[in-house]
Amino acid sequence: MCQVILAFESQANCDRLREVLESSGGFSCIVCRSADQVRRTVRKLRLSVVVCGFKLGDESCEALSYDLPQRCSMLMIAPQARLELCEAEGIFKLQAPVRRSELVASVRLLAQLSAAGKDRGASRRSQEERELVEQAKAVLMDRYGMTEEQAHRFLQKQSMDEGVRLTDIARLVLADQ
Repeated sequence: MCQVILAFESQANCDRLREVLESSGGFSCIVCRSADQVRRTVRKLRLSVVVCGFKLGDESCEALSYDLPQRCSMLMIAPQARLELCEAEGIFKLQAPVRRSELVASVRLLAQLSAAGKDRGASRRSQEERELVEQAKAVLMDRYGMTEEQAHRFLQKQSMDEGVRLTDIARLVLADQ
């Protein structure tokens, strides 16, 4: 049985998709309502398929995709106008509303691709980009007395509000010191 993460702001969307996938056989779904929860769940359970909407309460799913390991596949389900806004490579997209058969076939394909093993756990962010984000968090923690979690959330929020990558916000924070 393949475990799949369902990540949507709306509990109703999660419930509908869970019912479709679990009733089709072969899938067990874990519901996450925030990008942070998805990150923790992927790392803790080593899951490889995330089905999501365009955004979650704390971050866009596009920004989240950069933090997921290479072995992890993301399927974004959203209206066409939202899908066109997503520029991240490697995100599979389905236009909403989606037919039951398309959803099941797409998730099955992603599970098979992940099982074939893309890369064994490397993050999509380079080591240099991860260090850049860590340095920016350290500056925020030192300068403003934030915890690491608060600093990360600050960077995420700025990234979402400005519509730029997290690493670009980190560069701006470091440039201002």
